[in-house]
Amino acid sequence: MKWENFTAGRVTAFKCEAGKKQSIFWDGKTPGLGLRVTAAGAKSYIFETSLNGKTLRITIGDAATYAIAAAQAEAANYKAQTNKGIDPRQVKADAKVATQARAAEAEAKLTRDAREMLTLGLVWPLHVESRRKRWSEWHIRDHENVVRVGGVQKIRGKGLTEPGPLASLLGVRLSDLSGQRIGEWLAKEAETRPTQAALSFRLLSVFVNWCNSQSEYAGLVPAGACKAQQVRDEMPGKKAKEGDSLQREQLALWFKAVREMGNPVQSAYLQALLLTGARRRELGALRWDDVDFQWLSMTIRDKVEGERTIPLTPYVAQLLAALPRRNEWVFSSPAAANGRLAEPTPGHKRALVAAGLPDLTLHGLRRSFGSLAEWTETPAGVVAQIMGHKPSAIAEKHYRRRPLDLLRMWHVKIEGWILEQAGIDFVPVAPGLRTIK
Repeated sequence: MKWENFTAGRVTAFKCEAGKKQSIFWDGKTPGLGLRVTAAGAKSYIFETSLNGKTLRITIGDAATYAIAAAQAEAANYKAQTNKGIDPRQVKADAKVATQARAAEAEAKLTRDAREMLTLGLVWPLHVESRRKRWSEWHIRDHENVVRVGGVQKIRGKGLTEPGPLASLLGVRLSDLSGQRIGEWLAKEAETRPTQAALSFRLLSVFVNWCNSQSEYAGLVPAGACKAQQVRDEMPGKKAKEGDSLQREQLALWFKAVREMGNPVQSAYLQALLLTGARRRELGALRWDDVDFQWLSMTIRDKVEGERTIPLTPYVAQLLAALPRRNEWVFSSPAAANGRLAEPTPGHKRALVAAGLPDLTLHGLRRSFGSLAEWTETPAGVVAQIMGHKPSAIAEKHYRRRPLDLLRMWHVKIEGWILEQAGIDFVPVAPGLRTIK
């Protein structure tokens, strides 16, 4: 062995002996510290000693980047450990494990902190996107409308759009969506728009259930938040809007005003809405492929059962046959981005004003079909099947699906009675179709 006190000059001068792969030079000042020089000229500091009767060698570091003093200090530390019977390699391994554990703990804390910062506004779009393939177009639109921020120029009419009912909760952390918070929100929204508040709460409840089913968000919303007593106390009632239906005496005025509308598509849509009892979006999504003029039927995309087929009654058939076929939609609109009638409410309100009638929603037309059908003594089960409702056991002792021809018999009777009250006559021109006077 060669022992020499390490200096910068000596470390630089050390070379591997000829014919060897490596040579080791030992520091005369620090026990166990050596310099390993390879035949290729690479130099590194090492520490070597005996531990438990075996030789122990540890590489300290490259001589080009490790100062002599630092190497001597490291070697002295290793020597102190081995003198106590401690293996520096185990100490190093334990330190690495501890460092990794601290890093994992820090990452977990970061993940927990990030979860805690998740808000309704951040997670709601992910919920909608995950269910997009399973939901109908209008159900997706409901989810988008209740969280719209508002404040943009209306496409139709003047002024700015209003925020959706859930807009005020978008910045709230999921962990803060307590029963008290939801109850306070519901109470405020129910004061001005109870129907929309009730719909928004139902969508929020489904969202919370979805969060609890996802590992990323499970447990963030306080347990039972949507079932708290304060929430139940503030839940708007499900009573129908008082007076939101046409009376028999109002039919003549209503039909006259609607038939005189400047937009024939809107006029046909509103009349068909009343005479079929369909939901506004169901009828708005009607395609020409869904209408069978030969066998007088209409297939409606039902939000409850997927789809249902109802009779194409004579008056409605005449209305649809007269409409322009611009695209796939029966109730088309060249001005709309998607090519179909978007918002018939303003036109309907103008017709109501012209007729001198009280305000009536589009859903009120669907409600009117159900109430007016009672004048014809049509079985409740027939009306329910046409409208897409499941009849109740109270209204009908034995629930059964009636064939289309039986539905047609009653549906034609309902249409004929409504038109008679409205003072509208027909002149037959073809089997099943008549000319409207």
